[in-house]
Amino acid sequence: MKILITGGTGSLGKRLVQTLLDTHPPERLVVFSRDEWKQHEMSRELDHPCMRYFIGNVRDRARLYRAFSGIDVVIHAAAMKQVPTAEYNPFEAIKTNILGAQNVIDATIDCKVKKIIALSSDKAVNPINLYGATKLCSDKLFIAANHYAGKHNTKFSVVRYGNVVGSRGSVIPFFQRQAVTGTLSITDKCMTRFWITLDQAVEFVIESLRRMNGGEVFIPKIPSMRIVDLAEAICPECKLKEVGIRPGEKLHEVMIPADEAIYTRGFDDHYIIYPHWEKCDLPGWPCPDRFIYSSNTNNDWLTVSTLRRMLKE
Repeated sequence: MKILITGGTGSLGKRLVQTLLDTHPPERLVVFSRDEWKQHEMSRELDHPCMRYFIGNVRDRARLYRAFSGIDVVIHAAAMKQVPTAEYNPFEAIKTNILGAQNVIDATIDCKVKKIIALSSDKAVNPINLYGATKLCSDKLFIAANHYAGKHNTKFSVVRYGNVVGSRGSVIPFFQRQAVTGTLSITDKCMTRFWITLDQAVEFVIESLRRMNGGEVFIPKIPSMRIVDLAEAICPECKLKEVGIRPGEKLHEVMIPADEAIYTRGFDDHYIIYPHWEKCDLPGWPCPDRFIYSSNTNNDWLTVSTLRRMLKE
């Protein structure tokens, strides 16, 4: 099998590569990204005969066609993810997250890729910031691509999960830097978030690739955490300074809205939102009417001690 990861030098992309190399190295594993220095550093750390490093941008359709030639599976992780950056540079986010997504879809179909799974975000549900809006649009493009592919056999699905422990964009490094001052700035003491480790996210993406038939949105069952508990886990002696919610930020995150509950089925460790054209004999069990999977009404919560253990790991 030949696998390509767009945005492969990011936190999750890099861990995906490590996991694939450690467990079942493919015939070819291509890292597609635009940062030559990150690729250089990654190639020194992860040097394997199956590895290929391909400089390119998802905005460049021709480059995608060249990179996708002969590829069987694509994991689409490339995106502009920083909420403030997207707010200040809106069309740059649109060019990468929406137009880039369509470029990936076109290249995937025309190069006869068998499967592609796109990585989404809880911020794509009922979005209030531009990043979330672009990811919602991207998700819709990937699901609709199962029809857009026409006679081609390419299958498209989406994985949606919450904040990733250990990723560069998480609040943890920010809190750790602030801890030396004795005061942690939090936006709101009531804030909650879904939380998943890098390893859990990687395993869920790989399992979703195995399960997918095309059109599904895969959502892991993961714990929630309170921002005040995270602050205590990092620096229990620190004072908390409440600074207010930033523009484009939510108090709580949602991964399954009530309007999608009718299409959602539950499983032991995950949910699947099926496409509207799949209506009969679906596996799993139906969710309650008007069900919402939200970080503040979750049944699974991380404790301070568990958060400390995760931070050490």
